[in-house]
Amino acid sequence: MFKLKITFFVLFFFVLHTSFLSVNILDNFLIVIDKDKYELNVFDTKGWLVTFPCVFGNKNQGDKMVEGDRKTPEGTFSIISKKKSKNWNSFLMLDYPTQADIQKFEQRKAEGLIPSSAKIGSAIGIHGTWPHEDYTIDQYQAWTDGCIALKNVDIEELYRITPLGAKVIIRK
Repeated sequence: MFKLKITFFVLFFFVLHTSFLSVNILDNFLIVIDKDKYELNVFDTKGWLVTFPCVFGNKNQGDKMVEGDRKTPEGTFSIISKKKSKNWNSFLMLDYPTQADIQKFEQRKAEGLIPSSAKIGSAIGIHGTWPHEDYTIDQYQAWTDGCIALKNVDIEELYRITPLGAKVIIRK
């Protein structure tokens, strides 16, 4: 009977502390990008984890309106792919445009805020800088086509710790 109790306890402990438990790491990992503060903040199950300085594509920090405006979209996104890049060190692709972005875009067309021939854009992500150009982050230079850029050492760390599917909130 004692062995049965020990076996049950060990099995219970194992299940409680493994991936068999229905706790999803993605529900406990969050990236929040504050455009007005030029900050990317990472949160995990214990709360705030790290803050990285970042820059965007346009000094006008309004929401992305059309392809080519170099503005960074605002909203809630997910990381859909991760890849190494010879140009940007590492690249975390966002699922832009989401259904919410498409609805905003169509509404803006209907209201005449953007041309009816405008396109929504795509390929928005979080990436590093050109090699040896981390100073662009320190100087808050707006240089991307709408992506979020970090120093190369910072994107390497973010790439390492960020799971696919992680939620990303971009706000002004």
